[in-house]
Amino acid sequence: MRRRDFVKGTAIAALGAVLVDPLDTFAETGETQLSSDDVSMSSALPDDYSLHFMAVGDWGRNGEYDQTKVAQQMGLWAAQRPNNFIISTGDNIYPKGVVSEMDPQWHYCFESIYTAHSLQCDWFPVLGNHDHLSDPDAQLRYSKISRRWNMPAKYYTKEVDLKNGNGKVLFVMIDTDPMLFDEKKDYTTKQLTWINDTLKNASSDIKWKIVVGHHPYYTVGPRIKNYDTLKIREIMTKVFQEHKVDVYLSGHDHSLQHIKPEGVTHQFISGAGSELTPVTSGVANTRFQASEHGFMYFSIDKNRLNVKAVNMDGKMLYETELTK
Repeated sequence: MRRRDFVKGTAIAALGAVLVDPLDTFAETGETQLSSDDVSMSSALPDDYSLHFMAVGDWGRNGEYDQTKVAQQMGLWAAQRPNNFIISTGDNIYPKGVVSEMDPQWHYCFESIYTAHSLQCDWFPVLGNHDHLSDPDAQLRYSKISRRWNMPAKYYTKEVDLKNGNGKVLFVMIDTDPMLFDEKKDYTTKQLTWINDTLKNASSDIKWKIVVGHHPYYTVGPRIKNYDTLKIREIMTKVFQEHKVDVYLSGHDHSLQHIKPEGVTHQFISGAGSELTPVTSGVANTRFQASEHGFMYFSIDKNRLNVKAVNMDGKMLYETELTK
């Protein structure tokens, strides 16, 4: 045999041993060993609810004040559980919103922070007071640039099907900041007419009515009795009662809260996406309050509305379920 043929044959045999033998050994075990990182977790924790979404607010701070950590935990949470979309409760960009749909703040506060694959779903935001300090219409125009940012107007509505003929959820997304200013009375009057008409004309298959705005109408944060809270309460309480709104979801106070004042409507606050503000314990009608970074996770079917408050470490701080 010529020397180069011998070397060539030896090399091929050795390569075959490397490639074949481990595979044969692996096959002989009859088992497949995969770590959790090797498989998709999108359906690892299934449940029987029809609709799921996360809510986060007061977040846009270039990743600071633990915004990045909250975003990372949101990504992990949504990768392991069903999630249809994300609601932002306002103050999307600090300190003064954006000046245009091309403002670099979109990159530094949003696109480069919420990077997980599981967060590349639809986001449905409302405007906060900080968003009104520059050009709030730029946040509407950004909807034409971003695939996931969906804000068709300063106030708008969305109906979500619960599937299999089990009805729908009505989301009424409102613009609360102008309600605080007398010089914007005409705008507020027009918006309130629209809110009342939207809720009044809700179809018979609407099982849950959820209103989303930035300013709370009850809180145990720093703004318990300040003008913002009292003004929104004055304007919106009658609306909530008359139209039997199930949930009012807001931000503004930088914490996680659940308050149940008199009437039908539950107040949930999810404003802990970055900087925190303190909460007061022992206030009447308060079911939960925490000054911890995090978000809320909602699961809904025709008879149940489940809410979880989750901190940036993935710990569930609170869970409640509304039924009807």
